[in-house]
Amino acid sequence: MIRAMFEEGTKLKKEYGEENVFDFSLGNPENEPPKAVRDAIIKYAEQENAGNHKYMPNAGYADVRTSIAAYVSKESGINFTSNHIMMTCGAAGGLNALLKALLDPNDEVVVLAPFFVEYLSYIDNHGGKGVIVPPNPPTFQPDVNEIEKHITSGTKAVILNSPNNPTGAVYKREKLEELAKLLARKEKEYGNVIYVISDEPYTRLIYDGIEIPSIPEIFKNAVIVNSYSKSHALAGERIGYVAASPRIEGIEELMDAAIYCNRVLGYVNAPSMFQKVVADTHHESVDVEEYRKKRDRLYSVLTGFGFECAKPEGTFYLFIKCPDGDDFAFKNAALKQNILLVPGSGFGCKGYVRLAYCTSMDVIERSIPAFGRLARQLMIKK
Repeated sequence: MIRAMFEEGTKLKKEYGEENVFDFSLGNPENEPPKAVRDAIIKYAEQENAGNHKYMPNAGYADVRTSIAAYVSKESGINFTSNHIMMTCGAAGGLNALLKALLDPNDEVVVLAPFFVEYLSYIDNHGGKGVIVPPNPPTFQPDVNEIEKHITSGTKAVILNSPNNPTGAVYKREKLEELAKLLARKEKEYGNVIYVISDEPYTRLIYDGIEIPSIPEIFKNAVIVNSYSKSHALAGERIGYVAASPRIEGIEELMDAAIYCNRVLGYVNAPSMFQKVVADTHHESVDVEEYRKKRDRLYSVLTGFGFECAKPEGTFYLFIKCPDGDDFAFKNAALKQNILLVPGSGFGCKGYVRLAYCTSMDVIERSIPAFGRLARQLMIKK
């Protein structure tokens, strides 16, 4: 649905002119990468006879993995080494390699709605079954009692995504600790390991001093999957990593399997030059303050018009509640105003639409009259 709306926007721009279309469909950052990142790209591109564009071990360059391990260790409080790191073709490549390594046919993977819809495709790619836990509005925090109802003897993993796409919610430490106790109890009951896969591309995009709890600290069997698509505005370069906790029993076997799967799935290795680039620029980030201004502006405007949405704690998304509960009708009404939004049904959560505010402030300002007309069209009462 995300891509369908993006393509719809391309058509509308040709028909009405780009300046008259307000595309909030795709999480495709408008920002250019930070200067330090661009400088690192130039540095490695201009090096002669350095071998920056050749094959390397399928897990990635040893020095890059050592650098990533040091960074993840500092952030998580857990002692990762290079042997626990695999460089990947973005978070999508990392998730697919990891799921292929973990899943036997019909193994179940629990996902919390709303979720990035391609999780289900990734699980299906490798013979697993996606098990969807219903959403918990308006906070969209994990509902541990509801999660418990969906865990069975066939559960192999739980996927977490915080800060969350599409809601912008950051999962609270107490909720995650409660979930960790549940999983430990279920592992003992069923005699199985339940892995926690933490999809973390938005952990740098947080606001208002919100804490991002360390998943490897809270969960014994944790695997981080991360990318630089959002933090470094490198979405098209497809660079990320998998970091599997050293506390996992049989961690060597898991990493060997994931590295093998990274190859046989056709990724072979993560983009060589960009491994070097991100190793040099761990602590860089896009201007989060710029995103905060966009969030605050849109949140103020939309709630002022009478729309309901929780104020995002992270990411660059707003999740707007539909007045009559029909997200497709809302999406179609928005299209009449040349506003492109994505129905919440695409994220496993009917009755909401997602707005991606990673566009320019100019687009946001020019969209305000259109949102006003949309509110009047839907007869929203302030």
